[in-house]
Amino acid sequence: MKQSLQLRIGQSLTMTPQLQQAIKLLQLSTLDLQQEIQQALESNMMLEVDEEVVSTQNEVEQKVEKTDEITSEGSQTDMPDELPVDSTWDDVYENTQPTLAAQETIDYEAQRSKPVTLHAYLLEQLDVLSISERDKAIAIAIIDSINEDGYLSESVENIFQGLQSQLEDLELDEVEGILHRVQNFDPLGVAAKDLTDCLLIQLKQMPETVAFRNEAFELVMRHLDLLAAHDQAKLMRKLGLSEFQLAETIALIRTLDPKPGSKIQTESSEYIVPDVYVTKQKGKWVVGLNPEVSPKLRVNSVYSGMIKRADNSKENVSMKEHLQEARWFIKSLHSRNDTLLRVATSIVEKQQGFLENGAVAMKSMVLRDIAEELELHESTISRVTTQKYMHTPNGIVEFKYFFSSHVSTESGGECSATAIRAFIKEMVAGENQAKPLSDSKMSDILKEKGINVARRTVAKYREALSIPSSSQRKRLL
Repeated sequence: MKQSLQLRIGQSLTMTPQLQQAIKLLQLSTLDLQQEIQQALESNMMLEVDEEVVSTQNEVEQKVEKTDEITSEGSQTDMPDELPVDSTWDDVYENTQPTLAAQETIDYEAQRSKPVTLHAYLLEQLDVLSISERDKAIAIAIIDSINEDGYLSESVENIFQGLQSQLEDLELDEVEGILHRVQNFDPLGVAAKDLTDCLLIQLKQMPETVAFRNEAFELVMRHLDLLAAHDQAKLMRKLGLSEFQLAETIALIRTLDPKPGSKIQTESSEYIVPDVYVTKQKGKWVVGLNPEVSPKLRVNSVYSGMIKRADNSKENVSMKEHLQEARWFIKSLHSRNDTLLRVATSIVEKQQGFLENGAVAMKSMVLRDIAEELELHESTISRVTTQKYMHTPNGIVEFKYFFSSHVSTESGGECSATAIRAFIKEMVAGENQAKPLSDSKMSDILKEKGINVARRTVAKYREALSIPSSSQRKRLL
């Protein structure tokens, strides 16, 4: 193939650094944005926080503190020359701690304890046992195989095979014996092989004098599948119990914990800071940016005034570059806040029913609806609505929550899938537990409301909400 040089004329879109920065800030979450702002303040000498805003906030806080001091009852600022006879210091002056204004700011977030894990909790109990190093190695292998719910994630045979290369002349009975010791650890039911084993371990720990303990033991060991199917008649026949006795037996089983590890396993709290607040003022819903999300920035006038226009020295060029970057960053931040506010305002205008009446009044909406109204690209709307949160009278919700598919109604309109899921949750919450609503019945109820939803669609939404079927929701008590 012969090589040759050719000239072509064409157009291509090149993203400028300013545009790249604006897109980056637009898709950042609240916490990520705060970190980005902090990094910019530390790396760019031209950027600074607007002290006027900070001083205004401090003045408000000081006014509140002064008001608290004036209105506090029993506060004494003057010290008497002498105390009354037969009195103590505590009779005259309250033993109060210094006010927070006189103390340094306390970082309660840093002082909170670390999350407790089930693995560490079990190892603490193992350390106080008086056992040999060999048995301790087996117990550690068993504890390492316990998942967050408290069940063994590996079979005893697999644990035994994994320990054979570490311990000489190891027998399967040794592993079984240490497993029984671990199963006596707190919480009761831990290290169980399955649900049946977990419930049986907890029942074995109960005193024999507990009423219906033996009946519960028999039910769990042999007929747990019938209990899951809520087959009351067959359970009464298999166990030879009356309706009252069966009810008491099931009540005892319900006191057991099917996931014993979950009450020990704790996770660190994840806090959500809303990007916008929605409030009702004079009968109209108003959207406002959260001022705590991004502080107001400005260019440092002292450093910017030191720049010499005609000077091409290294220091002056560096200061010019920092000034340009600071202006770009502030402009990108303003653009992000403006786009966020426009999108939030558009959503609120379309979803006023949700603000007034909750999820059942949610309207169907897609990204294209907002994009066309604001004359923006759908990708921009997608970036704005991802990991951005709105504080509403119905709680803090993500922007994405307002977008969902729809189904048709008898009147020719549309109903949001979010509203249908809310209707299903309401119907299940208010149903008769002895005769729960089937998917077909819920479909008929929705049709009476003018919402055409097939039984299969109801089943799909019900499963998405983690709601069991009608047969599984039926209660024996």
